Amino acid sequence: MPEQSPLELAEGDPFGPHNLPYGVFTTAGEPERRRLGVRVGGHVLDAGAAAHALGSPYAALLDRPSLNPLMAAGRTAWRDVRRALTAWVTVPAHRPDIEPLLHPLDSVTLHLPYEVADYVDFYASEHHATNVGRIFRPDGDALTPNWKHLPIGYHGRAGTIVVSGTDVTRPSGQRKSPADPAPVFGPSGKLDIEAEVAFVVGTPSRQGSPVELASFRDHVFGLSLLNDWSARDIQAWEYVPLGPFLGKSFATSVAAWVTPLEALDAARVAPPARTDDLLPYLDDAQDEEPGGFDLRISVSLNGHVISEPPFSTMYWTAAQQLAHMTVNGASLRTGDLFASGTVSGARREERGSFLELTWNGTEPLELPDGKRTFLEDGDEITLTAWAPGPDGTRVGLGEVAGRIVAG
Repeated sequence: MPEQSPLELAEGDPFGPHNLPYGVFTTAGEPERRRLGVRVGGHVLDAGAAAHALGSPYAALLDRPSLNPLMAAGRTAWRDVRRALTAWVTVPAHRPDIEPLLHPLDSVTLHLPYEVADYVDFYASEHHATNVGRIFRPDGDALTPNWKHLPIGYHGRAGTIVVSGTDVTRPSGQRKSPADPAPVFGPSGKLDIEAEVAFVVGTPSRQGSPVELASFRDHVFGLSLLNDWSARDIQAWEYVPLGPFLGKSFATSVAAWVTPLEALDAARVAPPARTDDLLPYLDDAQDEEPGGFDLRISVSLNGHVISEPPFSTMYWTAAQQLAHMTVNGASLRTGDLFASGTVSGARREERGSFLELTWNGTEPLELPDGKRTFLEDGDEITLTAWAPGPDGTRVGLGEVAGRIVAG
């Protein structure tokens, strides 16, 4: 009996031809040679080699060690390359050329798939912002006065963004509890996660020219899962008056796969109803395409699911975040990354951080391997997600995993 082709996927495979996320990989035989790959089921297609084998005009974009050249090529190129890739993995006549270029996932090493330019992190979940406000301002308003008028964000550290699977060293820094007479220095005792979604910019923009809501698809190449590791005790002491700094900048983990926006057309949903009038540059009420995404996220600690945050509940959309990020004339660069902020839903089991899940450590999680308030050395966090795809399929997002090691 002939061996089954790796292109013959099981029914319902979330990484079928309807998905085709991009990544960068190396093989054991050529560990220094990074290649652009496309995930097909449990395999990675060497996209550059496939383009050469089939005489594709896109070989110059695909035979690269990074996604940046393809991302910079613009929306028309993104669409045309995706159509070509779909044909390469679905048309039977291409199999003799394509099958030898497929590598089993467990035989390759995955790398950060793009060169990160700038990194911005937002604060877009009303449930998360409300929970945080109630924890830290129990006698005041949960939301700050500006929260429903603009997407709040801060610039993070692009140089410490790491690919899924990279160990995260517990950071040290200053911290001061209300009972401490003076600040102390040492390893963080409140190491946390933030389950987020990151959007990757492809096409740049000119400084001084804001990007409108309607131009979102012209600039954003795709999205990935992201874990914004957070040292809550360091953050609490440092963040007044300028905001997050060392409590965030030690590491941010992203998936090894970037899902193209086109793969998520069936997952577009309307955002929650807004209770305040928005200024014109953020007003998406009349937009033809809904701005939200129906992404179903799961957070696991040492293999145990502890939360399932729903991205569809996010108050501010990625298009609004992009518009706000550039409304002052700030330019976009290929490889810019902007993250949604913690994804949290209305119920406890939908909260996307330990800060909320344990109410700042006062309500420990009961797990098979013991109680948790915040992360311990050796703990491993994994984020996974899927979205509704065409014709009842599921679109899988690449996972984000990271293990805590002692500093």
